[in-house]
Amino acid sequence: MLLKYFYDPALAHASYLVGCQRTGQALVIDPGRDVDGYIATAQEQGLKIVGAAETHIHADFVSGSRELADRVGATLYLSDEGPADWKYQYISKHQVQLLHDGDVFGVGNVQLKVMHTPGHTPEHISFVLTDGGSGATEPMGIFTGDFVFVGSIGRPDLLETAAGVVGSAEVGARQLFHSISKFMSLPDFLQVWPAHGAGSACGKGLGAIPSSTVGYEKLFNPALQIRSEQAFVDYILDDQPETPPYFAVMKRVNKVGPQLIRELPAVSRLNIEQLVDAQSTRLVIDTSPAALYAQKSIPQTINIPATQLAQWSGFFVDDGEPVLLISNAEGLSAQLKALRSIGVDNIQGYVDRSDLEQNDLATAAYRSISPTELKELMENHSIELLDVRSAHEFAEEHIEGATHAFLGGLRKSSKELSPDETFVVQCQAGGRSAIAASLLSRSGLKVINLAGGLNAWKRANLPVVHQSVDQHVVGA
Repeated sequence: MLLKYFYDPALAHASYLVGCQRTGQALVIDPGRDVDGYIATAQEQGLKIVGAAETHIHADFVSGSRELADRVGATLYLSDEGPADWKYQYISKHQVQLLHDGDVFGVGNVQLKVMHTPGHTPEHISFVLTDGGSGATEPMGIFTGDFVFVGSIGRPDLLETAAGVVGSAEVGARQLFHSISKFMSLPDFLQVWPAHGAGSACGKGLGAIPSSTVGYEKLFNPALQIRSEQAFVDYILDDQPETPPYFAVMKRVNKVGPQLIRELPAVSRLNIEQLVDAQSTRLVIDTSPAALYAQKSIPQTINIPATQLAQWSGFFVDDGEPVLLISNAEGLSAQLKALRSIGVDNIQGYVDRSDLEQNDLATAAYRSISPTELKELMENHSIELLDVRSAHEFAEEHIEGATHAFLGGLRKSSKELSPDETFVVQCQAGGRSAIAASLLSRSGLKVINLAGGLNAWKRANLPVVHQSVDQHVVGA
């Protein structure tokens, strides 16, 4: 048997290639949309990908299962559990095997047994793997998808917070509690292979270790220590990360079937005048490093550095919204992959960053200040400090007098802010606040970035508070 681990750090997404060398066949578990890596690895190992299996309808990225069906003719193994609203709707277009609890499928001597594990979503299934080629009579591990993570468990509130299914969060939490009993009955020696790692919004407190064992999680996973159903419900629904708005879009896209990459239009290079003319009807994303953008940029653009596109663009780009990029030919391919991984497909062209350096239309800029300068401005009551980190981070510690304004909601909540004020934006280390500065500037607001964020503030031995009786929130 061959087992290969793939990890996309931008999405904290893990997927797996499982192969049988005897038959030369392989399948992919929970593939991402960019399937080139799976195909290349299979070819290197002398294998042909014949299947793609999904643990559930994903919310945080565009699935690559349909892409594999189109590219290599893979059979799709998809859940047929859950209510009618959560059935795959594109199955007539491809070779599909619908799966139920207890079903078995696989490649060659590698066998996968389906275990229905609802809670994160109603149709969620897990796959228990047995390597028959090695003569094993017991399973080796379990692909848990978004059911059990290393040190955490899948959140059950996404159908309510992202898809708007009222009342589904508590129902899902109770389903999840009962699914845990199935997990607890598994042998301790089984390896646990989840679909996400630290940084994913599909759960809280996910560990950074790529895999675990059933026995270890039984002992140390906080969610598995709770024996009371109501106590578990209260725990799992409390203090979850902010739900990215594009999650609802991903649920629909992955249910009805993602558009194939080959069907997307080419992204051509534009001149800077074309970009300026299109600004009123297009969202322009400048993918330059934050320091470069701060010095010189086109007015009315937003800055999401290339390394953060997959993480943040889904918060700001509305479903189907036309987008223009400021990029460069060398980085464009990787940036398109990042955007398309979360369904930002309507990219209508790009302007090369070098064109900005030779054009007097790039007139926008914002300044950064040190913690000492911020302290002086706050003492003079001449600025409003916005902390753009998550609500959880803000509650743990923040600068006294700061207002919480989560970065992911700033494109909309900035409309509530007064154009007469000057705003300093701040995060943990300065990266997120740089994005925030561009969003506020685009809204016509006067904005300054705190260089180094809260980390720099603390290094300057300036005080923070851990609780605030009156925590102001923008856009609550």
